[in-house]
Amino acid sequence: MNKYSQAEQVMVERFGHDTQISLATIDGKRPAVRIVNGYYEDGAFYVVTRARSGKMKQLGKNPAAAVCAEWFAARGVGENLGHVRDARNAALMGKLREVFAAWYNNGDVNEDDPHTCILRVRLTDGVLMSHGTKYEIDFAKRKA
Repeated sequence: MNKYSQAEQVMVERFGHDTQISLATIDGKRPAVRIVNGYYEDGAFYVVTRARSGKMKQLGKNPAAAVCAEWFAARGVGENLGHVRDARNAALMGKLREVFAAWYNNGDVNEDDPHTCILRVRLTDGVLMSHGTKYEIDFAKRKA
């Protein structure tokens, strides 16, 4: 198993479920950070949010993002994948509804609201620590 496969295995174990992550964006010239519920899959974190939220407005102006949680920190690019009920998002939303089931239907998420969307943070590079091993990950090359 190569180092990227090992790192991916740790990523899935740690973040391949509902997990709280810190998400940083740029607000003008200043960083802005908040904790969100995220789900990791195949080099990206997914978050259900509102297109009118501060984070989405900030990412609309500057898509640079960073995430941090559980001995992992990375940079990436934030993208609005569109409304949660868009047909293009059907398969992904099936997963996200299941992953976030503990809180998804408690009133925070309104799928009827056209501004409820999926944020994808495509990771570019990061550092992961696991049991004394440091993985410096270039996510574009992680399958190499």
